[in-house]
Amino acid sequence: MELIDFLLETQVAIRDEVEKDVGPGEVPVPPEVVFTERLMAHMADEGITFDPVVCHFEAKVSNHNLKISGYAVSDTTDESGNPDRLDLFVSLYKNASELLSVPDAEIRTAAKEGVQFLRFCAAGRLSGKIDETNDVYSLVVDVERIFSGLDSIRIFVITDGVVKTRSYEPLDVAGKQVRLEIMDIQRLFNHVQQGRPRDELVVNFEQICGTALPSVWVPGSGDDEYDYALTAIPGEVLRFLYDKYGPRILEANVRSFLGVSSKGVNKGIRDSLRDHPDRFMAYNNGIVVVADEARLAKAADGSTGVLWLQGMQIVNGGQTTASIYFAKKKHPEISLANVRVPAKIIVLRSGQDDDEELIANISKYANSQNVVKQSDLSANKPFHREVEKLSMRTYCPDGVGRWFYERSAGSYKVMLEKEATTPTQKKKLQQAIPPYRKLTKPDLARFINAWDQKPHIVSLGSQKNFQAFMDELQSLEESGQEITPSQSDFKQMIAKAILFKAAHKVIRPKFPAFQANITSYTVSVLAMLLGERLDLKRVWDRQAISTELQQQIAIWAEEVNEALHFGAGGRMVSEWAKKPECWMRVKTTQYSPPLRGIPEVV
Repeated sequence: MELIDFLLETQVAIRDEVEKDVGPGEVPVPPEVVFTERLMAHMADEGITFDPVVCHFEAKVSNHNLKISGYAVSDTTDESGNPDRLDLFVSLYKNASELLSVPDAEIRTAAKEGVQFLRFCAAGRLSGKIDETNDVYSLVVDVERIFSGLDSIRIFVITDGVVKTRSYEPLDVAGKQVRLEIMDIQRLFNHVQQGRPRDELVVNFEQICGTALPSVWVPGSGDDEYDYALTAIPGEVLRFLYDKYGPRILEANVRSFLGVSSKGVNKGIRDSLRDHPDRFMAYNNGIVVVADEARLAKAADGSTGVLWLQGMQIVNGGQTTASIYFAKKKHPEISLANVRVPAKIIVLRSGQDDDEELIANISKYANSQNVVKQSDLSANKPFHREVEKLSMRTYCPDGVGRWFYERSAGSYKVMLEKEATTPTQKKKLQQAIPPYRKLTKPDLARFINAWDQKPHIVSLGSQKNFQAFMDELQSLEESGQEITPSQSDFKQMIAKAILFKAAHKVIRPKFPAFQANITSYTVSVLAMLLGERLDLKRVWDRQAISTELQQQIAIWAEEVNEALHFGAGGRMVSEWAKKPECWMRVKTTQYSPPLRGIPEVV
């Protein structure tokens, strides 16, 4: 019943977003597009994929059906500086109002459409068949260019149905292994319900290295929050885990800090791996791991060993883990056979309500001697606490509605469950605080940085943009400026959120790809050309923007899109948009003069 309720809530949220503010004669955004956006954004937030780009493309080429709904490329690069990991998404949206079982054959058909897209790109046979004005063209050209250097390729089939089979054998495309993964409504529900998608990470050491890890097991007693073990993890195991899960296994609280590129391999780690692998354990400080559950068994030497860990997360030692992976990748001759990494494993006791706070503190203190900024653990920063308080006591002009600031993941759902004990109460509360009025920390950073004319930073992706936002706050605070927001500041933040969301609504149906880049750049152009004259108080008072301002956004969005594509010169627009030179080029473009009679313009 809970899964059915979750499905219905998801479909209602999609329908509300589709229908919200659709004017007479306007064509609403297809529900599949909204579903794709929501699911891809969720997967990026949870570290399952990289920052995604919506890009809908369907075609029949040489009797083969091709389809993709979006893609994501990694921040890590090969020796040529090109992304070394690629994720493609194929949507299988059912608009289901009941739990629908998706046959394996249908999953395979959807996956095949994504595979065929990849095959044609790998063979260089698709770019010549697509008009250069098509938004998917730059993606096709880039995939053709980077394919040979890709180390990891995944195709995700995303669906609101329930799948039967979740594990599929890897496929071969032009000599490269392509993994097929499924994200269905059940898996999404598990993430949201548990609030801890890391539970899906089950690491079985016997399968990976042939034996349970020999360890010293120290069980907690009484009301202790955790048990723990001391062990040494083989270097090859850490390399394997990073290769399989990527930054996701490092995601607990310090994910943004732990992005390591192949260019940034720690020289000391690399040299000790190459020259003195048997001394690595003596030279290295080790790692700290948290897990939700552990299973013990006899190790090969007869001692107590850790057989498997569920929800394994490396909260300290991410630099070591990533550097081992990249050192081996860059220097294949390095042998990890004799490399051992000391490890402290903390296994959380079930039923603890404050696990997340405990993990945050473990990460904080374990990293206290490294260059981890406090902004990586930002949920408890005074700025975010004050925004949360303001959201709870600031009502919309109608005196009923409010905006909700989700300072910690899942708090919106918790609020609904705590404050509404009956379906009627829940419906009333959702009407007062609908999902589209929920703001996360990365949301707020995106809206503010776009308005502050930093679209190239916004285009870096959710985590990096948020990091930049927090760094800016910290700099202002250190210079003696007041950063604690007032109620007036809060209303201005919400007005910027309304503007950004309205711009995205205008832009989404006009452009099948790179909508996020076009939106952030258009909002920055709007702020550049009209910012000083735009009445944000009016936007707050009306909780919307005028038709005239929507028309202006549509005009400038077309011009921004042309500027982005012209500057990209055939490169992938989403990558070009991350560069400061891109914003310099876009901001110096000649734009048509503002329309007359825009009510928000003073």
